[in-house]
Parts: sequence; structure tokens; C-alpha cells
Amino acid sequence: MSHRRSVAIVSPEQARVAAEQILERALRSADEAEVFYAASSSTPVRFEANVIKGVDANDAMGAALRIIKDGRVGFSSTSNLDEPQALVDAAIETAPFGAEAHFEFPGAQSYPDVRPYDASVEEATLEEMVALGERAIDDLRAYSTEAQIEGGVGKSTSTLALVNSRGGSVAYERSRFQLGFEGTVIRGEDMLFTMDSESSIAALHDPSGVVSSVIRQLEWAKETAAAETKTMPVILMPTAVRSVLLSPLLAGLNGKSVLQGTSPLVGRLGERIVDERFSLTDDPTLTGVAGARPADDECVASRRMPLIESGVASAFFYDLQTAGQAGVASTGAGGRGGGSRPGAATGGLRAVGGGAPPGAGERGLGSLPGPSTSVLLVDEGDAALDDIIAGMEEALIVERLLGAGQSNVLGGDFNANILLGYKVEHGRVVGRVKNTMISGNAYRALNDVLALGSEGRWMGSLYAPAIAVGGISVSSTG
Repeated sequence: MSHRRSVAIVSPEQARVAAEQILERALRSADEAEVFYAASSSTPVRFEANVIKGVDANDAMGAALRIIKDGRVGFSSTSNLDEPQALVDAAIETAPFGAEAHFEFPGAQSYPDVRPYDASVEEATLEEMVALGERAIDDLRAYSTEAQIEGGVGKSTSTLALVNSRGGSVAYERSRFQLGFEGTVIRGEDMLFTMDSESSIAALHDPSGVVSSVIRQLEWAKETAAAETKTMPVILMPTAVRSVLLSPLLAGLNGKSVLQGTSPLVGRLGERIVDERFSLTDDPTLTGVAGARPADDECVASRRMPLIESGVASAFFYDLQTAGQAGVASTGAGGRGGGSRPGAATGGLRAVGGGAPPGAGERGLGSLPGPSTSVLLVDEGDAALDDIIAGMEEALIVERLLGAGQSNVLGGDFNANILLGYKVEHGRVVGRVKNTMISGNAYRALNDVLALGSEGRWMGSLYAPAIAVGGISVSSTG
């Protein structure tokens, strides 16, 4: 099987030159301007029903133009770089209807030496990627011939350049290699979904981490256990920490919600809001991690930013516009696509399938920047997962939820069905729970931390351990 090697479409310097040419054209009509240029190439290998299903190759490039004209913001984006004037004209046309600009583009500055790129990704051959996927499937099928395996192995590279009319300029390369598989077991009307994934800026050569995780899920789910409807302790696996706890926290720490007065943390910087064992940091300067970057998507230099330190709210995160409206400086949290996204690890095809759109990480070119986190780290505790489980007389383990399951995100409330979870009785896992949901409040849960795991793991651009919390309402019809 042969296939061309996925290559970065342009070098950082070529991307910078292309962006500067668009900038020069935009400044003939605009007072200020910023150009975000991106080119990407991806090669996903897909597997279904235990065999290879197909291979795709996706190349894309595009540019986004943000201007300030007569004090208002205009914006446009395109994937047709053969007509740069059309991009400029579209941005000029939107300016009279755009928001009032409360910012100036950042000028020339020094950036941290962050290199989210490894040549081994480009060098990985299609044959190696197929062999990696087949090895994962063989190892999973060796454990369970009942499980139907699907998933993928994918690689992507991108080149990003950002320039503006005040001299801000940054260009760099990114690479990513992903491996994710699902094991589905169907017994009559009962369907069991197990999954995990792994990603890196360098090529992966060993699927054993993903395989062992899926096997552990299959093992814990061999039996079915009953969950009563009542309040009980819940052990959130790292894959569930994201949706249950971090999404509400990040919504509250987002500068936009603070500015709008909808965040419950308005006026509470410096106050303890959760258990003192809990700390959350946004650090895009960590070289070698997916999501790392020398600058945000607005040319502001990246820096490590503690959001919650030992339970104390220590910072809100802002992009240029929200910072200007709030009368503070940008924290370097401008992201294309908006919102705060802790890294995902959904597993299977959802983790690696399809071509990555041009842009920074999971962000695209089609919208204005907004406050967004990059690389999130939840500090580990001192409790091994086995010891946490052994110390529980009765508890629920949540591996994954069905959807985000948020009801009132800003208030911290959650209400979600469990996609995969297990019952703990007398210090041991006794089986999988079905038709069960959990509900509670993230802030109250994090003020009732029973244990903080000592074994964190990376899930894309999120690092988190397991966290055991009390006071969670469990509702079951199974």
C-alpha cells in the first residue's frame, strides 16, 4: 500500500509573506488590520468492523482578515487565496455593522520558544499507520472476540502565520498524531461502548496505552450492577472531569461572561471558591504538548496563567476585545472559534477521523477571536485510583457521559446520562451501571472533594487525574 507523505503545504516564512501581502492590500482601505493565515495537511486511516476501511488525504489553506475602520471591526475569511481583494472587500463591507473596537492590535514583541512540531509526524508512513491500527485491533480482539472494533490512526501538520498593522508577527508549524479506538459489545438490546484515544505532537508507535484502557473498561463492565436512586460519592475518571467540572469552571472564568455579569465569580478573584487541593492552570508554553503555541490567535505572547490556585480564583482569561471592554490587558487567551475547550479524548473515529480544518488547533478561521484556553492542567493529588476505590463502601465511577450534559453551565449545574460507568461496593468494582444519570453542581462538588488522584493523564490538550467528590445525586431506572 502506497500513499504520498503528508507534508506541510507552506513553510512558516512563506505563510508570513502570504499574510503580509494580504495585510498590505487591506491597509489601502482600513485603518488597522490583522491577517491570520493557515495551511494544513492531514491523513486519517479509518478502521471499521475490525478491518481497515479507508484512507483520506486532506489539504486545506485559508486566511481570516480582521480590520478596524472608523472605529468598528470588520471581518471576513476565505479558502480561496487566489482572490485576496475579495477577502478585503468583504471585511470592509462588514465594518459599518461590526462591533465597536475596544482594542489595539499588539505590536512587535518576543515570544517564548514553544515548538509544537515534530518532524516524525510527517515522516510516518501510511504503512506504519496501518500497522499501528491493526496491532491495536489484534490486541483488543485477543482479549475479546465479542467486541467490534472501530477507530483510526491519523496525522496532521499545519503552518500558521499572524501579522498585523502594528508590527505584531508570528509564524510557526504544528504537528499532531492521533490514535483512537472503540470496542462495542452488543448483546440483544444491550449495547456497551468502550473507547479511548491518545495524541501527541510526535508520531506514536505503541498502541498499548489505548488498548489497556479499553480492556480495563471491558473488564470492569463484564457484569451489570444496580445503582440506586440516591446521593452518593462519585469517582470521576479523567475523561469525565472535563465535562462535569471543568466546563462550568471555565464558563465562570471566561472574561466574556465576567464582562456580561453572568459569571458567578464576578468580584471573587482572590477568594477560595473550591477545595484547596484543587488547582487549574492554562499553560500554552509547554513544549511537546498539543495545544501549545508561542502566541495566541491575536499575536499576544503566550504565558503560563494559573486560573485557580489551591482553591482560590486567581485569574480570568481575556482576548483583546473583552479585555479592552473590561479595562484590563489581554491575558493571551484569544482563540479562533471562541469558547473555552479543554482538550477532548473522545476515542475512536471521533478522535481521529476527517481532515483538520485550517486554523489553530481545533479552532477555525471562520469566526472572530474570543476568550479561549489552550493547554489545561489540573494538579494531581496523592491518592492512587486503586486506593480511592478500595476506600469506598459504595460509590459510582463515571468513565464517560452521554454528551456534555450541562443544564445551567454558568451556575455550575450538571445533569447528564452516563454512557459508561460502574458501581463500587465494599471497595471493589462490581459491574457496569445502565440507565443511570448524575446531577449536581460543580462548585459544590469541588467543595466536597473526597480524594484527588495521583495518576493524571493527557487527553489532547488537557491533563487531569481522577477526582472523587461527594454529594452527587444518582438517578437510575435500570
